[in-house]
Amino acid sequence: MHGWIIIDKPLGPGSTQIVSAVKRALREGGYGKHKVGHGGTLDPLATGVLPVAIGEATKLAGRMLDASKRYDFTIRFGAQTDTLDLEGKVIAESAVRPMLAAIKAVLPRFTGPIEQVPPAYSALKIDGERAYDLARKGEEVVLATRKVTIYDLQILPGTGRGTMRSMVEGGIHERSPAGSPPPPPAAPAVPLPASGEELEEITLSAFVSKGTYIRSLARDIALALGTLGHVTMLRRTKAGPFTLEPAISLDKLAELGKGHALEETLLPLGAGLDDIPALSLDPDQAGRLRKGLRLIGFAADDGLGFATLDDVPVALVETLDGETRVVRGFNLE
Repeated sequence: MHGWIIIDKPLGPGSTQIVSAVKRALREGGYGKHKVGHGGTLDPLATGVLPVAIGEATKLAGRMLDASKRYDFTIRFGAQTDTLDLEGKVIAESAVRPMLAAIKAVLPRFTGPIEQVPPAYSALKIDGERAYDLARKGEEVVLATRKVTIYDLQILPGTGRGTMRSMVEGGIHERSPAGSPPPPPAAPAVPLPASGEELEEITLSAFVSKGTYIRSLARDIALALGTLGHVTMLRRTKAGPFTLEPAISLDKLAELGKGHALEETLLPLGAGLDDIPALSLDPDQAGRLRKGLRLIGFAADDGLGFATLDDVPVALVETLDGETRVVRGFNLE
């Protein structure tokens, strides 16, 4: 069991709980003890693609943190929360609701290299402490601006919720009474309202670089529109090479574990390296790499490569100026 299981993470559990669920499925299926790790944190509010690495694939889990990702997310206009999402408490409100034309006009400003300030409720560390721990204690959290890249940012067709009120009449406050539970996730998509209507919310799709915070992106888009906003729905549809197509639910995971059939959903270790050229080795070359030695004059272009011997993964390697060295070796026969 060396490879990837792609989970379609539901609302509620965090990434570490998903890892625990995979460990439990392996244990119940009699697969023995394996290392298990996830390839990129998803908050409890978020759903979608969560790659889970098993066995030797855990050596590649860190690469998922550096991979580009795609998200669908809904911005609800008119209120900002302390967490920038549905789980937080409202800290500011605005009567302004943007029109569709204004949203279309502002999105190009958030495409390409941009700078953003991460949310106070994030896992970034400040003097050794997680930012979200400091924020929960009521302490002021000041995070540095970071550079990220938004490769693509689009309005999803058939999404959005509008009001018939004009800009002259003003917007509508949606603040919940103190102590009341947060509103439910956004309603199913409806056709976009006419261009003259105001929007209460909009659903976007973003293809982003590592380190991008969608909650910060939603906050900044709302501010650029002269209003406030927070995320009510967040779904990751792609992480590195992995999409929703092979993803399974937690119920399916448990079923396959109890049925001793996890192999049915296990993707090979190399699935996490689909964007890297494969390099075929002979036994002598494989032996040298397994000992940590370099290959001189190996026929490979400069850059990373996925080295195999008879389809058995040997190492993630890097070639430079005719020398090929091991970046990550795999203990597989």
